Amino acid sequence: MSDADPGSDATRRTYLATAAAVLGGALAGCASDGGSTDTPGDDAGATDEPASTPTDTPTPAPTDDSGTATGTPAGTGSPVETPYSVSIEPVGSVQFDAVPETWVANNGSWADMGIALGLEPPEGVWLKSRYHTDYYDPIPGVSVDKSDMVSLYQDGGVGTELFYELDADVHVMDPNFLMNRFKGWEQSDVEEIRAEIAPLFGNCIYAQHYPWHSDYRYYTLFEAFEKLAKVFKRTDRYEAFEAVHDEFQSNLAPVVPNQGSRPEVAVLWGVGNEPVEYYPYIIGEGTGFKHLRDLRVRDALASTDIKDFHGSRAAIDLETLLKVDPEVMMLRGCEAMSTSEFEDTVVLFLEDHQTASTLTAVENGDVYRAGGLYQGPITSMVLTERTANQLYGADAELFDRERVAEIVAGDL
Repeated sequence: MSDADPGSDATRRTYLATAAAVLGGALAGCASDGGSTDTPGDDAGATDEPASTPTDTPTPAPTDDSGTATGTPAGTGSPVETPYSVSIEPVGSVQFDAVPETWVANNGSWADMGIALGLEPPEGVWLKSRYHTDYYDPIPGVSVDKSDMVSLYQDGGVGTELFYELDADVHVMDPNFLMNRFKGWEQSDVEEIRAEIAPLFGNCIYAQHYPWHSDYRYYTLFEAFEKLAKVFKRTDRYEAFEAVHDEFQSNLAPVVPNQGSRPEVAVLWGVGNEPVEYYPYIIGEGTGFKHLRDLRVRDALASTDIKDFHGSRAAIDLETLLKVDPEVMMLRGCEAMSTSEFEDTVVLFLEDHQTASTLTAVENGDVYRAGGLYQGPITSMVLTERTANQLYGADAELFDRERVAEIVAGDL
């Protein structure tokens, strides 16, 4: 950080957004994760729940820097050159006069990237109940306490006042999401937050269906992860995670059977704990489907006349689902449940229902939670491994948990 007091308003206000190309667009919806009683939509209500405790705050290493002045970020012994700039669409080049300390994340994808980089958890996310921190349970010494984390979306919208209260050093979110996901924000609000508090830096990467995102690029999970690592001057951790991910992909390859041996899977959002209606999802691009793409899942809905929820906003009933009769059902919106809770509620209802019980997936016991839409470098591996065990009987640890913990702790 610069020579000024790292906690002072003067220092924190020196973060500058030097270029911003923010696009408008039409209001659009999408699905997110919460309890099974949720309805699809990022701003659907969900019960917030606390999680466990944060762990290490490791030392960043200065890489990919540009600038003249040098300073030492709080809690580190590594000087970095300032100012420095990082670019991401749609906001363009963002200049930082100091390495950010506090931050806000749009969702669990970006929040998980921060945890992987060894950062303190974000001050807020869109809905903290949709950031499923139990995914960290398999990783020794890595946990996140959400008790003080704030949900940005409250009472049907997001107020600019909350951004002033959080007073973060950077807002890791796509400004177009704020202006198009609900009614309320305009370009002037984005400019106000950028000028008065701190820049926005992000891209909506978890799904690729928003019309307002059609004019600028999407990023893969690791492309976005590398961008965030540059913001926080922790590209060493990014590179270490990239190596773990490469090894994970190598371990995954022999687990995935040939196409004829892979079951056809229907990805659905069941309405309520006793679902007789379902919102259908066609497996597509975006980080929210990464685990299914990596497993080369055969989509039972892709070759039917059923329209993807993202475009149709329509549900299908059990009779329609029975015509497809998928070999496997994977249900979204159930990540707040444990495996046993899911089986004792949703699965038990399907098994006892006159029509649902005749579905092949139900008869064969192949109904599973589908995983969350918001995946980061750690949570994506956890979900992919879980799904590989469910679909292909992998019954193996496909990534090195100890190595993940070491990287988070800064032991590179």
